[in-house]
Amino acid sequence: MTLLVGNAEKTTGRGQYRALALRRLLILAGLGGALFLSVAIDLAVGPARYALTDVLRAIFVPESVDNQLRVVVWEIRMPIALMAVTVGAALSASGAQMQTILANPLASPFTLGISAAAGFGAALALAVGVAIIPAAEYIVPINAFLMAMLTALFIHGVSRMRGVTVETIVLLGIALVFTFNALMALLQYLASEQALGAIIFWTMGSLTKATWGKVFLTAAVVAVALPLLARHAWALTALRLGDDKAASFGINVHHLRLKTMMIVSLLAAIPVSFVGTIGFIGLVGPHIARMLVGEDQRFFLPASVLSGALLLSATSVVSKSIIPGAVLPIGVITALVGVPFFFSLIFANRKR
Repeated sequence: MTLLVGNAEKTTGRGQYRALALRRLLILAGLGGALFLSVAIDLAVGPARYALTDVLRAIFVPESVDNQLRVVVWEIRMPIALMAVTVGAALSASGAQMQTILANPLASPFTLGISAAAGFGAALALAVGVAIIPAAEYIVPINAFLMAMLTALFIHGVSRMRGVTVETIVLLGIALVFTFNALMALLQYLASEQALGAIIFWTMGSLTKATWGKVFLTAAVVAVALPLLARHAWALTALRLGDDKAASFGINVHHLRLKTMMIVSLLAAIPVSFVGTIGFIGLVGPHIARMLVGEDQRFFLPASVLSGALLLSATSVVSKSIIPGAVLPIGVITALVGVPFFFSLIFANRKR
């Protein structure tokens, strides 16, 4: 009798797990469908608006539409739309894993100063032509990338010091943001009028200078980084239980943190170096994913990627819809829309 009850409980538990896994897969599929729809709308919206059906024909059967629509969709709008997807995915994935390894729900490339560091590196190139590594053609993105990586390594080094707590890392991030913003303001004060305009435009964040080369490079970084993170899905999930618990499972916590920090720094630095400072995505995207699918990294990581991509793609649509014929800086939109949306998420979560 006891054996039958035990088998029944196992069967029920296995069925509940399968139902939960199926529900999470359906959520991921829903996010993927919403992302595709958002990209299609992004391609349809602009100074010249097209019907969604015409855009879908241009995507799947390009020879069936006129040459003008094909050029607009594939050569002008497609790089921008896909850049929004890849940048949103990269920032959200990096924010998700920063929150995991630092056990800090406020961790993101923006709040920890990595984005501000990238902005300062880019401003060095734009204002005074200082190159950390000489490379005339790519001086701005290389400067931004290296400053972001150095800052991430500094944060990781401090986090390994004895007595350092999660609160210390948050305060360190705030200090880094203010430090790099102050240095940025100094460069703006010293810069020429032309350089000042370039710095301000870059720090606002914009997708309008996206090219197929930048899209391919950002997508390649995402394609390489995500499988590396997925390989450690079990270990990263266990890390949410605490360092001692993770170590009891045989996980080298220090090595895992260092490797993950390097990967997420790359994920954060490359997009920022191309499109400028974009906040909110790396912070809210993971929170949306966590509310939808929980902490299991097998579902949390892809949900974070899709949530971030969907958020930035939708923001791209909004940036072209507020003022007809004009494209607002996307970083401004994420700040204006993101803060109240984040507050609504907090309060909605508290009610549950």
